[in-house]
Amino acid sequence: MNDEPERQYRDDNGGARLGSGPSPVELAEMALVEAELDQRWPETKIEPSLTRIATLMDLLGSPQESYPAIHIAGTNGKTSVTRMIDALLTALHRRTGRITSPHLQLATERISIDNAPISPAKYVEIYRELLPFVEMIDAQSAEEGGPAMSKFEVLTGMAYAAFAEAPVDVAVVETGMGGTWDATNVIDGQVAVITPIGLDHVDYLGPDLASIAGEKAGIIKRAPESLVPRDTVAVIAQQEPEAMEVLLRRAVEVDAAVAREGSEFRVLARRVAIGGQQLELQGLGGVYDEIFLPLHGDHQARNAVLALAAVEAFFGAGAERQLDIEAVRAGFASVTSPGRMERMRSAPTIFIDAAHNPAGARALAATLGEEFDFRKLVGVVAVLGDKDAAGILEALEPVFDEIVVTTNGSPRAMDVDSLANLAVQRFGDERVVTADTLPDALESAIAIAEEVGDPGEAVSGAGVIVTGSVVTAGAARALFGKDPA
Repeated sequence: MNDEPERQYRDDNGGARLGSGPSPVELAEMALVEAELDQRWPETKIEPSLTRIATLMDLLGSPQESYPAIHIAGTNGKTSVTRMIDALLTALHRRTGRITSPHLQLATERISIDNAPISPAKYVEIYRELLPFVEMIDAQSAEEGGPAMSKFEVLTGMAYAAFAEAPVDVAVVETGMGGTWDATNVIDGQVAVITPIGLDHVDYLGPDLASIAGEKAGIIKRAPESLVPRDTVAVIAQQEPEAMEVLLRRAVEVDAAVAREGSEFRVLARRVAIGGQQLELQGLGGVYDEIFLPLHGDHQARNAVLALAAVEAFFGAGAERQLDIEAVRAGFASVTSPGRMERMRSAPTIFIDAAHNPAGARALAATLGEEFDFRKLVGVVAVLGDKDAAGILEALEPVFDEIVVTTNGSPRAMDVDSLANLAVQRFGDERVVTADTLPDALESAIAIAEEVGDPGEAVSGAGVIVTGSVVTAGAARALFGKDPA
């Protein structure tokens, strides 16, 4: 008898089923597909063109036009907001398709239906079905001197096709990078959500907040003509003034309605609770109280009210129309955001967090300072080479007693020596330890956390935080035996 606990996976038609998980053959087939996709342009490389993905959509019969969508762009909080919107829509009895990126552990996480990743078998099936069309576009682009379809373009096409086949009632779509030229932007979201914008991917999106905001603002589009007229609604988180100016100008240009955090909606109150926080939110349709959110941090409370306003806008909620309060409570209570202050174990307490830029690291540091009282806190940090490692370390220095720097195994990871040099500049020699691999780093961090005083006492007040990259969080999650989600 198989003692492995049953888990939820997708069946071949996109619906949920219970089973013992993907077989080794299915995972091997998926690995082959991933190897093929990895030969294409990576997600860190974009071209200002939607021609190839638009052509693929045309060849497939425009699946992205067969369902309404909520489109999410921004620098920080996108994945959490996307998952919150998905959870709320599900609680309000809508069948959802969700796109998130990047994934933590397995690429199937990027394409979810009914709040669960599609199966590896379904992933392979959709890829094989689209491959002839993709190869046709590759050949046409090559004849014109252009590149083949990128990996992200192919994955986006797969997701939109899967949603149409399911079919879903609404797609919740997180952009990959930017907005205007992001492959997901062949969809017309009736609600465009902009999370806080910061300096990230400056080599691709622009050197300042205004430039980056201009790229993100590209998902705010004029509502297409239809028999039933409707407005596009831009739901915008609090922004720096130079970013907000760009976003509002875009909304005016395309005649979109605007809802802004701090004006039309806001967090009224929050208090720390066991396993998360209790919230009172001012939405577009009124006040929603007694909201339990099983996530930590002020930034997650603000993500929650942003998600709430987006769902209200989708249903046309306003001063005279509020969403069902019990459904909203149930939706938020069901939210998960893997890799975002996610507890892996206790004694010592180990959290993982996917903070990968200075703004994300500052939010993590604020959460640790406000909501936890560790006697000793040790950081395990691995950062990708194209990120602002110095800024991340500067943000984390006040809350970490010691830091173990390592690599997450990605070819893009900053090497240990370079990261250690940056860490020493901020923490000093005596607070920095190096490890060649993430498992070694975890072992060292746990030993450091436990080394003061009586062992029982030491463990109870000690904490370890693994952070620095989405890749780092995903690798740590796998080490602790967590399933992709």
